[in-house]
Amino acid sequence: MLDKIEKDKSPRLDLYGHTFEHRLLLGTARYPSPDILRQAIENSGVDIITVSIRRESARNPSGQRFWDLIKNLNKTLLPNTAGCLTVKEAVTTAEMARELFDTNWIKLEVIANEDTLQPDLFGLVEAARILNENDFKVFPYTTEDLGAAEKLLKAGCQVLMPWGAPIGSGRGLNNVYALKSMRSYFPDVPLIVDAGIGAPSHAAQAMELGYDAILLNTAVSQSGDPVKMAAAFSDAVHAGREAYHAGIMEPRDMARPSTPVIGTPFFEIDNDK
Repeated sequence: MLDKIEKDKSPRLDLYGHTFEHRLLLGTARYPSPDILRQAIENSGVDIITVSIRRESARNPSGQRFWDLIKNLNKTLLPNTAGCLTVKEAVTTAEMARELFDTNWIKLEVIANEDTLQPDLFGLVEAARILNENDFKVFPYTTEDLGAAEKLLKAGCQVLMPWGAPIGSGRGLNNVYALKSMRSYFPDVPLIVDAGIGAPSHAAQAMELGYDAILLNTAVSQSGDPVKMAAAFSDAVHAGREAYHAGIMEPRDMARPSTPVIGTPFFEIDNDK
């Protein structure tokens, strides 16, 4: 099989001045075992993994074995403020992550609703401004709202991470029109679909819209075989990216034969014989 990276002829993923080969980012929560987590990440070939500081600490008070596993994977870490409901919580968690992992990268979540896990866009912009002023590289989990996106960019963010659907719902791209609009409105900003992706086809669809990368967790960690599913998503992301650059045919209202009619020989049938 051809090497996945060689098949993707488009430029590498550029995030805050760092380049990466792979356009899939994987979360590290809720895997059946540490070994399956390790195998899934290795099988996917991803360069970046995310980790939720608050949730993992709550699940395992000592946390040391989990943190050792994460560090030994030798991947770029993107700590996550998942579960934070206020600006203060999110900023404090980001500062803890910077000390723990020695990185100023942070996936910023400020949650407005605990049922839908929808971002609090007002708190998100405020927290992003504070963190950017303190030399963080912020990856904000947001919606498809263009006004919020503009404010996040003005606050110093250089990447936007709109949801496809609510976290863990597996519904795919709920609002394709809005996601297409965001891609058109911000052609030079790295856009990563974060949350709601449930199947490799969803990931491929987002990449076919021109998005730069996909971040997901539950669809892999809670699947029947996380190791195989990680590879399936890896292939889907590459296929979607290549399709976008190759130029996808536009849908038509009428059928059109793939074989041209002009020049096709016709034979007259004598019905009297």
